[in-house]
Amino acid sequence: MEDPALTLMLLLLAAAFLAGFIDSIAGGGGLIALPALLLAGFSPVEALGTNKLQGLFGSASATVAYARKGHVDLKAQLPSALLSAAGAALGAGLATLIPGDLFRAFLPFLLVAIALYFAFKPNMDDIDRARRLSPFLFGLLVVPLVGFYDGVFGPGTGSFFMLAFVTLAGYGLLKATAHTKLLNFASNLGAFAIFASVGVIAWKVGLMMGVAQFAGAQAGSRLAMKNGARIIKPLLVITCTALAIKLISDPANPVRLWLGL
Repeated sequence: MEDPALTLMLLLLAAAFLAGFIDSIAGGGGLIALPALLLAGFSPVEALGTNKLQGLFGSASATVAYARKGHVDLKAQLPSALLSAAGAALGAGLATLIPGDLFRAFLPFLLVAIALYFAFKPNMDDIDRARRLSPFLFGLLVVPLVGFYDGVFGPGTGSFFMLAFVTLAGYGLLKATAHTKLLNFASNLGAFAIFASVGVIAWKVGLMMGVAQFAGAQAGSRLAMKNGARIIKPLLVITCTALAIKLISDPANPVRLWLGL
């Protein structure tokens, strides 16, 4: 006779592996892991906290893989990583005070805009371009802001980091992906620390999913490094579009309520 608990755990592990694979290339792993945790019966706050725990494994796995191949200098990026973590910790700490409906209402449109940008902008490849912000200003102004968003809400953080690195820092897609994973790991860590301090993490499930996400991120990062912009660009567009559809189809999304859907 089939064990429902075992079946559920296997489904969560499969979701975590796929989330790690997708997230290591284009971001958006939360689109897979977070709904899976909610469908498994976890409360929203438990799902958020547990998702941050298992997400640490995937973002750390991808970061190490990219760093080993020289796509990101961990030492040089440490200040930005600390600012990302601090922003996320602040966001998680203030999550209950921020009107989440505001994020849910506008995020789908922002994600569609990002998808269109990456889909139709010419010369979107792995070659670095002219930067619009100095590394100092980028780290000081952009990084903690995106980190804060990750702590207070989360979905699409990788896409926002990617957009910032490409448009403001002038990075090619592969370099942007590598740096996104480092800063996303830092923001996951900052938010995780806050969620752990208030005891809303399902440790056993989170750790088991973390192992699966680690493996998925290894596979995804290797594929990204092998194919570069050829795989990163289309997957980023698909991920942003899918996340936007997922958010707008949520019955609790304010946009649906405003439109009477």
